Amino acid sequence: MTLDSGAAARTAMIIGGTGQIGSAAARRLAADGWSVLVAHRGRHHGDTGLADQDVTTVRLDRDDTDALLALARGHDLVLDTVAYEPKHADQLAALAGEVGSLVVISTGSVYTGREGGYLDIVTGPDDFPDYPLPLRETDPTVDNAERTYSPLKAAMERRLLAVEGLPVSILRPGAIHGPFSPALREWYFIKRALDGRRRVLLSDDGANRFSTSATVNIAELVALCAAHPGQRVLNAVDEDNVSVAEIARAVYAAMDREVEVVTFPGAPVDDVGGTPWSVAHPLLLSMAAATVELGYRQPAPYREAVADAVDWAVREVRAGELRGEGWEQVFPTLAQRAAADRWFDYEAEDAFPAAR
Repeated sequence: MTLDSGAAARTAMIIGGTGQIGSAAARRLAADGWSVLVAHRGRHHGDTGLADQDVTTVRLDRDDTDALLALARGHDLVLDTVAYEPKHADQLAALAGEVGSLVVISTGSVYTGREGGYLDIVTGPDDFPDYPLPLRETDPTVDNAERTYSPLKAAMERRLLAVEGLPVSILRPGAIHGPFSPALREWYFIKRALDGRRRVLLSDDGANRFSTSATVNIAELVALCAAHPGQRVLNAVDEDNVSVAEIARAVYAAMDREVEVVTFPGAPVDDVGGTPWSVAHPLLLSMAAATVELGYRQPAPYREAVADAVDWAVREVRAGELRGEGWEQVFPTLAQRAAADRWFDYEAEDAFPAAR
């Protein structure tokens, strides 16, 4: 949408605006003619390609409620990408009547399986939730007093939806991917290609499916919610429903590398064959509600969108090498997870029968 030359620009504030979702949303809204204020902690710069857009940055500690409210009041849209628990919902609720609308990022992990289980309490394949397929926004969510990720996000959702007259759209993404990603699950495959590995092993015949969410697709939903304020909950995932094997092939295609994808039946064996997307039962979210309510159409298929994440990751690592840093220094949080979950135990992989 292009604004008339005489029209005042719509204004948006993004809390957590230099992260993966915030950067994509700032780019999408700016392209639509919005004037965007990006509030962030100052730990990283986000999308430097926005310099020629109507995008301003400001330092903000989101726990400073007075500062947050002072910055947010009067905007047509406030997007909160980092709201985590009920106290953050209380902050946002104070904006009722003072902003055009809110969009708040939650998570698909709030859903419970048929037996009431959820992701935070999974210890292995035997207790992984058996979810309805596909999950819809009306399906049950976790509701307890545990102070872990999914229960806190679910409690935040309920708190926001209970505020009368608050136009808030809550979005539930899955496994998020895109530039500036702190999780960067794709590194599981990217590093193998950079290390010259010629094959990758996948358990469960490579058929595991865990809904992915491209930041560019989430940003499209943010823009639609901003254009049509209301009180709603929407899933925010890629419609492709790619399998782990398809993810691997998409990453290697983006890198123009030939890596053989070798699969074997059954669960991972001593972590061999397991990936960041490996789940005992599929976790797939429906996009029907967004399509019907907002006319949502996915801007980018997985294979296209993931190429941006791959390109960004490789460039970041190469830049780190020029500074004398290894990938562990470039992506420290990711390095901790990779070590804990034995992502790159090449010796064990090479000794596995399916690799021979």
